[in-house]
Amino acid sequence: MADKLDGERDLDHLLRNMEPILEHEELVFCSLPSHEADDYLALSQGYYVEREGTTLILGRHLADINMLEYSLDFKRITLSVHSSLEAVGFLARVTEVLAAQGISVNVISAFYHDYLYIKSTEAQEALNVLKLWQDKLSGEE
Repeated sequence: MADKLDGERDLDHLLRNMEPILEHEELVFCSLPSHEADDYLALSQGYYVEREGTTLILGRHLADINMLEYSLDFKRITLSVHSSLEAVGFLARVTEVLAAQGISVNVISAFYHDYLYIKSTEAQEALNVLKLWQDKLSGEE
């Protein structure tokens, strides 16, 4: 069983208990020069500083009203199980299942959970795939 702070490492437990939840807000990835991105950090779901600029994950509405450029819109699926940052193979298995269905995924791991960013048009299908797969795994016990 997982330590309260460390999270779960057991792959079978993670896969059987991932409990994916689809969030309905449309999100976008924007890249801005660091000095411009600072204005949006507190409003973002996350950000990553890259050599080319700061990538922000923002609500599409916020990006639109601020005329920020983006190419695709996404929805987020939260894998609700508290996974360890040292868990081996969890996201590889999840993304492999989605890839087999032709679904692209952008993944971000945080302290407690893993987040899947899926194109908005494919998000419900991705959730269905994950739930069916999880049900199948649970039936194998």
